[in-house]
Amino acid sequence: MHPILRIENLHHTYTPERGAPVQALRGVNLTVHTGEYVVILGHNGSGKSTLAKHLNALLLPTEGNVWVKGWNTREREYVLSIRSTVGMVFQHPDNQFVATIVEEDVAFGPENLAVPRDEIIKRVDWSLERVEMSKHRLRAPHLLSGGQKQRVCIAGVLAMRPEVLVLDEATAMLDPLGRREVLEVTHRLNRGEGVTVVAITHHMDEAVNADRVVVMENGRIALEGAPREVFAQVERLRELQMDVPQVAQLAARLPGMGAVLTVEEFVEKAKGRVNGGAQARERRTDLRGSGRARGENGSSGETVIRAENLAHFYMRGTPLEVKAIEGVNLEVRRGEVLGLIGHTGSGKSTVVQHFNGLMRAHEGRVEVFGQAVRDENVRAIRQKVGLVFQQPEAQLFEQYVGDDVAYGPRNLKLSREEVRERVRRAMNAVGLPFEEFKDRVTFALSGGQMRRVALAGVLALEPEVLVLDEPTAGLDPRGRAQVWELVLRWREERGVTLVVISHNMEELAAVCDRLAVVAEGKIVATGTAQEIFAEAEKLRALGLGVPQITEVMAHLAPEAGPVLSVDEAVNLLSQRSQSEP
Repeated sequence: MHPILRIENLHHTYTPERGAPVQALRGVNLTVHTGEYVVILGHNGSGKSTLAKHLNALLLPTEGNVWVKGWNTREREYVLSIRSTVGMVFQHPDNQFVATIVEEDVAFGPENLAVPRDEIIKRVDWSLERVEMSKHRLRAPHLLSGGQKQRVCIAGVLAMRPEVLVLDEATAMLDPLGRREVLEVTHRLNRGEGVTVVAITHHMDEAVNADRVVVMENGRIALEGAPREVFAQVERLRELQMDVPQVAQLAARLPGMGAVLTVEEFVEKAKGRVNGGAQARERRTDLRGSGRARGENGSSGETVIRAENLAHFYMRGTPLEVKAIEGVNLEVRRGEVLGLIGHTGSGKSTVVQHFNGLMRAHEGRVEVFGQAVRDENVRAIRQKVGLVFQQPEAQLFEQYVGDDVAYGPRNLKLSREEVRERVRRAMNAVGLPFEEFKDRVTFALSGGQMRRVALAGVLALEPEVLVLDEPTAGLDPRGRAQVWELVLRWREERGVTLVVISHNMEELAAVCDRLAVVAEGKIVATGTAQEIFAEAEKLRALGLGVPQITEVMAHLAPEAGPVLSVDEAVNLLSQRSQSEP
């Protein structure tokens, strides 16, 4: 293979108008060969996205050089050739659309390359076919699912016929089905069309089928090698604040297993260790860290939110009317952690936005603490039910952190002293010391800090119910763990009820007392995490999945019921191995 990308001693420093310069890259050396599939991992702020933007000259080196097929990105006369060679797909597909029809959006790139019209038509047909979106070519992009949107973005890049496809966390906001769709497309392009792929992700399981894995830390390459070599270094990855696929964690804790990357590989290796027969179930450990088994969650059983035959329409009364949810019946019980799962567009967010009156029922009713949601009581309801949106940093609007956190309490007409005290408590609770951060400029914070500010703004209302819509989407493993630690500690201290929407099945298995499955605008199942994840095939049919460890143990010990943690799997397999004759 020949190198198509070559990076030598790459440094990059951001120089903001205010504040000290930030060195994002520090002497990076990397070569990518034609036809390779390279995955880049690293915590938020490690330099991954900065590196990606150098690959097609969106950024230029502060020091060092980047070559694309021999063209130096510093030389401006080669920029068009470089960007025709290296196509880039970003994290949020909605931010990349420029047209109101799919086929027009895909044609935008070739048009700007002055490609002849007949050739543009051929390229649009070809690229939509490659991502299996031809039948949606006349649809509006905003009416597509998250996975479909991302495939259209990939098609738009492919229409420019790049030799390299760079994916900058392109699957971060997608549900399991959407992630699978995008991964299938990229691997097919790599293997079938010879497209070189450089994929940046926080999902460790997306790296197992790569040719090479690169792990970054503090602007440098900390680890590099084949997936099997990298994921065998479990402790080193943890030092780098990385996650490890559950099967790799499990294999590392069982003697003689070696490095394992996939469910199928683990099952094949572990079959000889399992002698069958039911075993006593171990007490579960989970992110709550309270030592309580599931079901012993302090829930009083009292219903604090009740939806009965709830329905809601978008664009009601127009030819484009869509029924987003219908016939929804759901209870939220005081003190519990209730998780909502479902594919993108299933209606999860629409359901929870009725819980504090942001949306009103078109059919059916919603009761919050025994009161039907009405105009005259919605203010009181919003004091009791706080809602943190997906990408909560988008909720920020005040110049200074303290003012943003204080916005809600001020609108409750609280005294100045009470507002200040609530802001202090909320900021300290999310790990942003009040005196240190209250006068910071909000938009000069890091992404993780902005997410904490947004969460503090809701906590300052001191709600009795906290609704979190994808609270950890787009965060690295350390960031996800920090958010959960903050939220669960607040819950423990104040007895808050939690309602959580997430696509991360491992997290939900660890923290939730009950799950509700949403599909096509309806609640199709409710139950404990064990009950829901026991129905793996039904979940897959709905575009969902189960925790990786649950899938492994369903093969090895089906009679034991759904296993939801690595600790439990280790105990079960160890017991069975010891009991073998």
